[in-house]
Amino acid sequence: MDLLIAATLSSGTILPLASLGLLINEKAGILNLGAEGMMLCAALAGFATAVHTGSAVLAFGAGALAGAVLAALFGWMVIWLNTNQYATGLALSLFGAGASAFLGTAYVQEKLPHLGTFSLGPLADLPFLGTAIFRQHPMVYLAMALAVGLIWFLQRTRAGLILRSVGESPESAHALGYPVRWIRWWAVVAGGALCGLAGAYVSTAYTPLWVEGMIAGKGWIALALTTFATWRPARVLLGAYLFGGVTMLQFHLQSMGVSIPAQFLNMMPYLATVVVLALISRNPQWIRVNMPQSIGKAFYPGS
Repeated sequence: MDLLIAATLSSGTILPLASLGLLINEKAGILNLGAEGMMLCAALAGFATAVHTGSAVLAFGAGALAGAVLAALFGWMVIWLNTNQYATGLALSLFGAGASAFLGTAYVQEKLPHLGTFSLGPLADLPFLGTAIFRQHPMVYLAMALAVGLIWFLQRTRAGLILRSVGESPESAHALGYPVRWIRWWAVVAGGALCGLAGAYVSTAYTPLWVEGMIAGKGWIALALTTFATWRPARVLLGAYLFGGVTMLQFHLQSMGVSIPAQFLNMMPYLATVVVLALISRNPQWIRVNMPQSIGKAFYPGS
């Protein structure tokens, strides 16, 4: 059981990093469907940096930078050029998939140098909890800290209140003198950097290798998770570990010799996501109450 919990935390960490970034985007009123492409490019950037430098810190920095640069381009197009957010996000996702596949051919057979093991000192030697909780990659704890920090930021700070107001009514925020476009752009860049961290985590820590398409739909799951969590960071974290637990459960059942077709086990995490989304969709009023009112809508300061 301790190994299952440890694997759940490790697997589930991919999603909150990306989902919290997308939540910041959507709180500002921007819907970015390019998470999958950003994560793929960041995974390649992180892996290539780790191969050439042997530094985990530089690898994660490169991943965050790759995600931020792509997000900045997306933000410029949808915020200043007023391109359609849905079409631009899909184009970014397709571009990221194609660019990472093309540029990553030289790294398919590469192996990462040893980037170190992690534990929280004496706590790692505790029975049960030591293996399950205190021997995790630092990104696991960072994801938890980000969720707590984002709750505080959105609910307790002036900057968080301004961000939420831009997502609810950009016209009102503009009338009060706030630079709506710049606020939205910086929110998009911050969200892209977090998606980049998630991508780099996949290729350098979770599965330390490079394979074309290795994100395997997790960018789309992260998008769905923000809705499943009704745009609340704590629920994002819980939903991510639910998905991670279901993902790891398939391997746990296989190791126990449970006679379930492998194809069914592989689809379990995605089936769980669809079921949860279907259940919360039964109460559309609940979603409308929590959803930023201007999400996906362009803002024209001169109108």
